[in-house]
Amino acid sequence: MKVFDKLTITKLSAWVQLVKTQAKRGQVIDRIPQLALADPGWFAVHICCKSRKNISFGDTACIFPLMSVIKTFSLLYLLEHLGAETVFGWVGVAPSDAPFNSLEQLISDRGHPRNPMINSGAITLSDKLPGKDANQRTVLFCQWLNQLAGCQLILDEVMLASVRLTRSKVNEAIANYLAETGHLENIDTALDTYEQICCISGRVEDLALLGKLLACENSYLSSQNRRIVNAVMSTCGLYEVSAEFAVRIGLPMKSGIGGGLVAIVPGEGAIACYSPALDEVGNPVAGLVFVEALAQELQLSIFG
Repeated sequence: MKVFDKLTITKLSAWVQLVKTQAKRGQVIDRIPQLALADPGWFAVHICCKSRKNISFGDTACIFPLMSVIKTFSLLYLLEHLGAETVFGWVGVAPSDAPFNSLEQLISDRGHPRNPMINSGAITLSDKLPGKDANQRTVLFCQWLNQLAGCQLILDEVMLASVRLTRSKVNEAIANYLAETGHLENIDTALDTYEQICCISGRVEDLALLGKLLACENSYLSSQNRRIVNAVMSTCGLYEVSAEFAVRIGLPMKSGIGGGLVAIVPGEGAIACYSPALDEVGNPVAGLVFVEALAQELQLSIFG
């Protein structure tokens, strides 16, 4: 019996009511004006199963930017194109106990990004994406994801304009320090690429389809690269609380400040949630509550 076969809409509906009350503990990010427009009460879930069964519930028509969730897939993209030895010459795989945009940690690590799931690592990898400039890099990357996963991601130009209007001074400082220590070739291209790929947007179904690439064996991705990405997600995907949720939930996961959350159930499928109210670390409150309830009910933890 497949793990998701036990799921009923009645059960899903009950959990969604539970998580919507929990969402009140979070806040929609207000640093980026366009993100601040999201309703904190929105919640959507989509589960993509290996069997091609799909389970969907909630505000599934919402389109949202992947933000940091995209870091998972830029890592996968570079592993597929350039190989692990090259990629891990640029970034490490060590978990971080500091916030995702910590300049202090980067300085203490002498400019070598701790892992690809925090801003310093993602900006470094954005500098290495194939393509002559940020626009071309984003188009090629987005096309690759859509082709592989069968999703319909787009670059949200309005969101990008909002991000550019309020460009993070911390990200600029991180990029400058990365360049000073020889980790970036071009500061402007790296930051522009990073901002563009974070504004790649879609529905919760698109995110679940992306997750399914990592969950299930397929003919177009290396099994080794899938394993690497899932491992890095497990230890680093939820920033400094990754270890806590590895114990509580036991699934590779990645979150983003846009409200997206994807959880990988190896060999079975992927769970994607959208809930824009975040906790103080920057993780979606309702999404985590939902995935935890589901993981406990269906005994999904990869640790047995």
